[in-house]
Amino acid sequence: MLEYEKSLWIDGYKSIAGVDEVGRGCLFGDVVAAAVILPPDVVIDGVNDSKKLSEKKRDQLYDIILQQCVAWSVAHVNAETIDRINIKQAARLAMKLAVESLQASPDYLLIDAEKVDVPSPQLSIIKGDATSQSIAAASIVAKVTRDRMCTNEWEQLYPAYGIAVHKGYATKLHRERLLENGPSPLHRRSFLGNLFTEEQMVLF
Repeated sequence: MLEYEKSLWIDGYKSIAGVDEVGRGCLFGDVVAAAVILPPDVVIDGVNDSKKLSEKKRDQLYDIILQQCVAWSVAHVNAETIDRINIKQAARLAMKLAVESLQASPDYLLIDAEKVDVPSPQLSIIKGDATSQSIAAASIVAKVTRDRMCTNEWEQLYPAYGIAVHKGYATKLHRERLLENGPSPLHRRSFLGNLFTEEQMVLF
């Protein structure tokens, strides 16, 4: 998980930020990105792609990452903006905002399968959250942040949809609740074409 980081350390880069986002495929809510700078040579056991970890393990690692990192940040882009500029651009915007919010300036970015519109040198890595500790750490911070928003915030606002259960993804339960209740103000309307006709969307 440190192959990319070690190569960059040898080249003289010391402040390496991993960057990742979560929620790209959801029907509901914000896309959330995180940026994390870990100290050189720090190894956090168990850090991996957040999707491969249990909720309990993610929560444990989230606390460890925040304790050991040099700097971290998260940024959100909401459903209205996702509908306006498309999900790819919204994910890239969230990543850009996360990098710009870091309290320490990175001298290199490792990014999961994207490019970020900032001047820092950067490397886009396919499946980077499974091969780079820095990116994996960012994926965990982003995932825990968004899951807690689902459970602690959005579930309370819109209890009819089961957000705390499916976290906004297109599960059978979520689709059924959408058909029963119609979309909420936080649903991504550009994602709902398979569930509703254009005429129904106008009514909503």
